[in-house]
Amino acid sequence: MTQNSVSEVLRQAQRIVIKVGSSLVTNEGRGLDETAIGEWCRQMARLAGQADLPREVVMVSSGAIAEGMKRLGWTQRPSEVNELQAAAAVGQMGLAQMYETKLREQGLRSAQVLLTHADLADRERYLNARSTLLTLLEHRVLPVINENDTVVTDEIKVGDNDTLGALVANLIEADLLVILTDQKGLYTADPRANPQAEFVHEARAGDPALERMAGGAGSSIGKGGMLTKILAAKRAARSGASTVIAWGREPDVLLRLSRGERIGTLLVAPTQKLQARKQWMADHLQLRGALVIDDGAVAKLRGAGKSLLPIGMTQVEGAFARGDVVAIRDARGAEVARGLANYSSAEARLLCRRPSGDITVLLGYMAEPEMVHRDNMVLIR
Repeated sequence: MTQNSVSEVLRQAQRIVIKVGSSLVTNEGRGLDETAIGEWCRQMARLAGQADLPREVVMVSSGAIAEGMKRLGWTQRPSEVNELQAAAAVGQMGLAQMYETKLREQGLRSAQVLLTHADLADRERYLNARSTLLTLLEHRVLPVINENDTVVTDEIKVGDNDTLGALVANLIEADLLVILTDQKGLYTADPRANPQAEFVHEARAGDPALERMAGGAGSSIGKGGMLTKILAAKRAARSGASTVIAWGREPDVLLRLSRGERIGTLLVAPTQKLQARKQWMADHLQLRGALVIDDGAVAKLRGAGKSLLPIGMTQVEGAFARGDVVAIRDARGAEVARGLANYSSAEARLLCRRPSGDITVLLGYMAEPEMVHRDNMVLIR
């Protein structure tokens, strides 16, 4: 991609999701960084108020648990769920108040939105969340989003706010995801351990080489590392959103990006977008079950865009109901696709390796001749 086209990706982004991590928000756990938050709010207000191209901006902010730990006098992140939830409940009060104060000083109204993966996995709740966020943007209200850590459990959690930022970008069909972090961007290797590591200015989101470059855990304050950011960019790209990973304390970083300046690492999304229903299926983080299929079925799904018929299934995993989103895997365990099951797991086990003409005999009825129809399926590349 040429310099001009890189600049255009940044300049033309009209709907932007900005994610900022715990270490930045809380100044490495010392408490909410009022100056830094005020700076981001000033820049977001400038973006929203630009006369030539007013931007729609959504903030995904970490920091509730870290702020709660500080207020409770805890020096180490707890491991017990109930203690994490308590810290989140305490810290969320201060986090929301800080953003509301700083945005109001810039003439912007704000709203707090707390989400779990359950809010995005259920189709009706997904559409409600989307409608709420788009309505807030329409009324020039800046949503500040965080995972609802006060009630979250392993079954309903997103897990990290890099992933949450990507899910929100997909939810509202954003043009750009900006991940502000305590690093300049992506290097080909860890620059602290390898002096030969080179900075990656630009790459294609989803390139497997990026995942090999990234790795390592996050800070003691937050949960994410560079790998979670690379995977978030890959997820955001499914809805056409490119991603920038940049240092959060870079002066005027958001304004300079909006002018097309090359800051941090730009991971460009492919141009093709998934349909809304297929995007929703692709964004499921937890699935209730899986269908294992043979190589012939894999070829028909990938090569010919066919539906999945029962005769191609070799195994059924988990317990799911009709209408649940399930993974479709090959014999080696790699996910090929996911889609809406036309039959429950118990029924699917009876249908494995059987032609569609046997469905009525085996089950006493036929809902559909396919296990998963191609219109309700998304391929996982």
